[in-house]
Amino acid sequence: MFENLEVFEKRYEELNQKLYDPSVLSNQTLYTELMKEHKNITPIVEKYREYQKAVRSMAEARELLEDGGLDKDLKEMADEEFQAAKSDIERCSEKLKILLLPRDPNDDRNVIVEIRGGAGGEEAALFSAVLYRMYSMYAETKGWKTEILNVSETELGGFKEISFMITGDGAYSRLKYESGVHRVQRVPETETQGRVHTSTATVAVLPEADEVEIEINPKDLQIDTYRSSGAGGQHINKTSSAIRITHLPTGTVVECQDERSQYKNKDKAMKVLRSRLYEAKLREHDEKIASERRSQVGTGDRSERIRTYNYPQGRMTDHRIGLTIYRLDDILNGSLDEMIDALITADRAAKLQNTIDNQSEERE
Repeated sequence: MFENLEVFEKRYEELNQKLYDPSVLSNQTLYTELMKEHKNITPIVEKYREYQKAVRSMAEARELLEDGGLDKDLKEMADEEFQAAKSDIERCSEKLKILLLPRDPNDDRNVIVEIRGGAGGEEAALFSAVLYRMYSMYAETKGWKTEILNVSETELGGFKEISFMITGDGAYSRLKYESGVHRVQRVPETETQGRVHTSTATVAVLPEADEVEIEINPKDLQIDTYRSSGAGGQHINKTSSAIRITHLPTGTVVECQDERSQYKNKDKAMKVLRSRLYEAKLREHDEKIASERRSQVGTGDRSERIRTYNYPQGRMTDHRIGLTIYRLDDILNGSLDEMIDALITADRAAKLQNTIDNQSEERE
């Protein structure tokens, strides 16, 4: 079933030659584009070669067994080689099926993360700050860069809302499953009776959009300036450097007040606006293929409760895949890989099953 993979192997060799071509090396845009393609197909080619090697080994072992004339020991060795090769073929086949699934074109993008306090008042704002710390610490372990775009703080150090950009290779591929409602169960810092409260915060993960992908007509924008506000202290600006941009056709409003420079705030606000409009465009596309969307773990509807963080029991539960991990402190300190890997595996399995089901329908 993998005969057509020779085209990947041929393209892989072509790319290897092109990447050493002086004309390509002198063209940074082309070089980056070819390197990206090379990186994407390398796992497929490597696994395909492993698959081919196992097929050859199985054929050689079968030939020995069918020819006969082997003594008992050699026959056992040939049979073991046959079974090992068969097992390798099955393993490589399953891996190749996953590698050949349609790739999310946004996976290599940077992301803009927006966290907002939900139900729970001040406690929800404090939990939003915990989530920001969790994601920023995770980004640090990956060598990614975090930059705050806009923040609205409370007097107790919580965030009514915070938006920030995470820049790094594959950021969206790892963080896209975080969109949705995050629920926390704990004794609030503001609670004196020791009772466990339930609060929520919403997380939205937006792939960063390039200017060429989302064209924004300046005439469609209403741009207002105002003075930065906050919980108090030296960070409050005395000049009107904060920016509010309203995209009139959609009613989308973006604010940015993190920088002292009006120009920098406007630049950051435009990045967020482009990403929100791009996400809306993607959502519209996803709705057209709702059947596929339902078969995936997905990147989460913001209104859907996806996860619970239970402090008294020290556990985190992801409700989409039924995963519970009893290492809450580690998770809140940025150890998210176990959870994210499980979400990716479940999503790929759902997509693979969807592909198999569609192929079965086509044959019928």
